Amino acid sequence: MSKSQECANTVVAALVAQGVTDIVLCPGSRSAGLALAAEAAPVQLHVRIDERTAGFLALGLAKANRTPVAVITTSGTAVGNLLPAVMEASHSQIPLLILSADRPAWLEDFGANQTTAQSGIFANFVRWQANLDSNAPASSWSAQTTRGFGHAIGAFGEHAGPVQLNVHLAEPLVDAPPIKLPDLPRVDFRPGNRVQKVLELAPELRTVVICGDATPGTGKQARKLAETAMLPLIAEPSSNARFGSNALSCGRIILGSELANQIQRVIVFGHPTLSRGVSALLARDDVEIVVAGGSRNDPGQRAQYFADEVVIPAGDLTWLDAWKATDAAAAAKLPRTGDALTGLELASQVLAAVSGDEVLVLGSSNPIRDADLAPIPERESPLVYANRGLAGIDGTLSTAMGIALGSHKPTTLLCGDLTFIHDSNALAIGVAEPSPKLRIVVADDSGGSIFATLEYGQPQFDSVFERLFAAGVPTDLVAVAQAYQVSARRITTRAELRRALSVPVNGLEVLVVQLDRSHRATHARQLTQIAADIAVG
Repeated sequence: MSKSQECANTVVAALVAQGVTDIVLCPGSRSAGLALAAEAAPVQLHVRIDERTAGFLALGLAKANRTPVAVITTSGTAVGNLLPAVMEASHSQIPLLILSADRPAWLEDFGANQTTAQSGIFANFVRWQANLDSNAPASSWSAQTTRGFGHAIGAFGEHAGPVQLNVHLAEPLVDAPPIKLPDLPRVDFRPGNRVQKVLELAPELRTVVICGDATPGTGKQARKLAETAMLPLIAEPSSNARFGSNALSCGRIILGSELANQIQRVIVFGHPTLSRGVSALLARDDVEIVVAGGSRNDPGQRAQYFADEVVIPAGDLTWLDAWKATDAAAAAKLPRTGDALTGLELASQVLAAVSGDEVLVLGSSNPIRDADLAPIPERESPLVYANRGLAGIDGTLSTAMGIALGSHKPTTLLCGDLTFIHDSNALAIGVAEPSPKLRIVVADDSGGSIFATLEYGQPQFDSVFERLFAAGVPTDLVAVAQAYQVSARRITTRAELRRALSVPVNGLEVLVVQLDRSHRATHARQLTQIAADIAVG
């Protein structure tokens, strides 16, 4: 057996021993040995032609499974294409294992084909990185791979996140099939050195609970605290906490009202990134900030306490009642729909259509912000995911596919048209690959409508807005999807939308919903005015 194939077999076998169940592969020459090993392994193998797509597919799988997923690439620019997914995984604390095949180290800096400095290419976005060498002792291959797995799951004290195993493979690269993997033992990683602690707080301070993007477990913890302590809960759509009697549908609007000035303490769960109002609240020097749920996210740099669990006795209902009354008043003043479908209406309908045993994925920019103003569901909401580590639109379709395949549940993605175009390569799925049960709902408002809600949407920017900010691309999104042989159709009326969403998700389909974005700037101003108009409860 060639040393390179033996090394590749050992690396993959070590991952299998640790419980890795999914591997994403991008075909290439230098990575051929790893590809053959992965194909022979008892895992679900996913093959993609685009490394950026592959990285985000792996991210989605890892999000759904909460276990490391490996990505195999060949050498050269292939590795660099994984950077956006690695960055998102780092900030979202998602365990990815990058297996980057490399040329022998002695070829670097001499102009050898497809050879560059791959070691350290992801800089501080990985928790750990190692160079494996097919000419090194065989014991080092499994040891380094297993150590990388440990770092990916946060077993050494850091948070979970991505790891790079850069594998130098010398020729001859492969052996002929069949490939037989070695049987390696599992290493039992113990929990890291993070201290579990409970913080008990008095109920006297006027307190709100904020929950940003979070896992279902963290969302449940935030919701439980709010309900047992009788506190208002401002939960982002991907917090998995945005339902129940204490959750507010217009929390971000109320933070611009007089009521928000009375806040004395904030309990923060997850990764809050969605609202400028929340960011401003977390930066206030007159508010006690407590970061809970084991997180260390402190975007306002004002946190006084960090705790895994927070306990507060139930206080006076007057404070919660004031927030609920103000929330109802704000919801009643939300902009009403006109003749054309709006983003807020689309988001509300999508959220209402996804059942509790399904999965919802929300794209960045306006879709998730529209969902942030949707009514609070009376029933328990579905699992909700979003790429909020860095809140980019990169790889959104690929992430949703990974979540659908990893969760084995019908999944709905709501995203914008630029997000769809940016990752349309995700629709290029090989005929031998498993296809997700995924409905992609595209809010097609001809460009980056979120900018219309920001400073650049003001009239003085009219002459440059379309080119510099909206960046609308005259593209038939239905035709794009159909070119990949994906079922797609355009939705133009409310009745069509209701009918389409009422059909169970079964396979991969695209619904392109035509929206009017001319209202966006006006609606943004109306939301600001609501905060000034609502009465304090």
